[in-house]
Amino acid sequence: MAANDYNLSVSSYVEAKDNREQVNITQLNAELKTTVARIEQLRAEIDAIVVEIEGYESDVEQ
Repeated sequence: MAANDYNLSVSSYVEAKDNREQVNITQLNAELKTTVARIEQLRAEIDAIVVEIEGYESDVEQ
């Protein structure tokens, strides 16, 4: 305690446990790539539906 200037704080003597989650970056990047591909696919499907709806509306107006 004398070496630590008589500091009674527990954190001065005990190292805190690292509770952070271990993340596999390679796996996370693979999952992200799959998710982005799925989003792009869904956007393309939505765009096709919108074009179909817009085409239908212009046919009705004529």
